[in-house]
Amino acid sequence: MSTLTDLLAEHTKLSGAAVDHLQLVVAEWQLLSDLSFADFLMWVPLDDQTFLCVAQARPTTAPTAHPEDVVGSAVDSEEHPQLRRAMDESRICREEDPRWHLGVPVRRETIPVRLGTQVIAVLSRSTNLAVPRVPSPLEISYLGSAADLCQMIADGTFPAPEPSPDVHTSPRVGDGLIRLDPSGAVVFASPNALSAYHRMGHASDLVGVHLAPLTRSLIGDPFDATEVAQRIRQALDGQPSMRMEAESRRGAAVLFRSLPLRPRGQAAGAIVLCRDVTEVRRRDRALMSKDATIREIHHRVKNNLQTVAALLRLQSRRLTNPEAKEALAESVRRVTSIALVHETLSMSVDERVDLDDVVDKVIPMMSDVAVTETQVKVRREGGFGIVPAEIATPLVMVLTELVQNAFEHAYAPGQRGEVVVHSERSAKWLDVSITDDGKGLPPGFSLERTDRLGLQIVRTLVDSELRGSLSLRRRPRGGTEAVLRVPLRGRR
Repeated sequence: MSTLTDLLAEHTKLSGAAVDHLQLVVAEWQLLSDLSFADFLMWVPLDDQTFLCVAQARPTTAPTAHPEDVVGSAVDSEEHPQLRRAMDESRICREEDPRWHLGVPVRRETIPVRLGTQVIAVLSRSTNLAVPRVPSPLEISYLGSAADLCQMIADGTFPAPEPSPDVHTSPRVGDGLIRLDPSGAVVFASPNALSAYHRMGHASDLVGVHLAPLTRSLIGDPFDATEVAQRIRQALDGQPSMRMEAESRRGAAVLFRSLPLRPRGQAAGAIVLCRDVTEVRRRDRALMSKDATIREIHHRVKNNLQTVAALLRLQSRRLTNPEAKEALAESVRRVTSIALVHETLSMSVDERVDLDDVVDKVIPMMSDVAVTETQVKVRREGGFGIVPAEIATPLVMVLTELVQNAFEHAYAPGQRGEVVVHSERSAKWLDVSITDDGKGLPPGFSLERTDRLGLQIVRTLVDSELRGSLSLRRRPRGGTEAVLRVPLRGRR
């Protein structure tokens, strides 16, 4: 499916400013669709007779009039003459009689989209008439607000280019709508809007109340109170505003956004959208507290592991038996590797680990351990990427054991060489190879029957924790290659 930008670039010669304006209209028109109880289609002229649909919106407040996808289709002026009329006459045009579309009666209107002195596109508003509705204060207020906004599109004053509202997180019509007259008094408040103000601490009805001073009195933070009240007044003066969140004295969190209504340049008041997000923010705070607790646990585990490693080093200095000192050195290395993973998790917000960063810290540590006996360098190729915490620790342990195994068994004391850690990642698998240019595997070697502690640890971790596969084989030109495959599908 082509995007709005793709369709405009392929079929029109509109300027960058015109394309940007149409993007703004599409960003805002869900508000228009919900207020109008109608579908909106955006049409651009291909020639004097043909129009192409480049975008489509359906209402969340009423049945759709266009269940089919219309984007990419074209119509001519005979089929939809109001499109040409709206462009030529630069005014909103309405069909006299409803039309039948897919067995449903539909009333159509067209709204020219003006930018400066030029009409650059036309919006068609299609209302499904199959479901009869009795006019109510809510419907009358919605339709009146929609009519004002549509006229402002025809005037070229809506949507305003600045400030750019964050429409994806702004309150919607169904969240709560308040209509203000030019003086700032409330003439209509939807049930959800009234509930939001009740949650903030206003016990009575809103109709007839001046909204800006009332809202200011309900918000706890003085700066936020002044800011919200000021934005409501600015909307009455014709200035649009971005969304803003504020917390009442009672602890209720509410999102606000105010829009001016100035059809044909005449002040007609404003609409204020509001949404009660108290429970959402409560859950957000609970999750933040939980995340902070988990990160603190990882931090303490890392500190405890570092303490264990320090104690093992202290004990190693008191030993004279070379085998015992080597065993403690290996334990220090394993504990330190696990500590590095927990250090990374203590700084993560989603229990995921940048394995490249961890491996880049582990590799120098292993090189330092081996430098006294060999002249072997370690090099990393490729990228491991981000992995879940559940596989980070066993994977780092496996990598360090395999690299350390190459240090200990592939090279003679003082011998030069290179160990390469290569990784490739796909959607399903993480493939890792550890290759060395040493003396290779001994005759009759079997990974399943080996009595080396490090390789036994590796086998256990690969089978039980990583659910992967591991093989060790001779390289054709000498040396050994360890091949590890870890499944990624199904991991968080």
